[in-house]
Amino acid sequence: MTRIRKGPNRYWSKEDKLKIINEVLEGKSSYEIAKKYDVSSGMIRSWVIKYEEFGENALINKKKPGNPMSKYFITKHFKSREEELEYENMRLRIENERLKKGYLVKGDGSIVVFKK
Repeated sequence: MTRIRKGPNRYWSKEDKLKIINEVLEGKSSYEIAKKYDVSSGMIRSWVIKYEEFGENALINKKKPGNPMSKYFITKHFKSREEELEYENMRLRIENERLKKGYLVKGDGSIVVFKK
């Protein structure tokens, strides 16, 4: 079993999920298997349901896009003028989308109010 990360957000490979699912489909208790592999029984049941409904490909972990602004949150010191302009451009795009949807940002941006 190869798990990456300990704690609440662990990564289970497709092969690991299949091994666990096969044990459940053989008739073993999902609670016993959950204790054995240190995973919640609810998670195992959801894997089994996905597997039965959509097959093996449903067990592949999806890549998450992440936050494109995260590289700017670490520091406000930009390496180049280009990075500073990228940040300003992204911030203005977000503000524009919020205004289109009817949101009004007050103060430093931590308060968002919906305009009626």
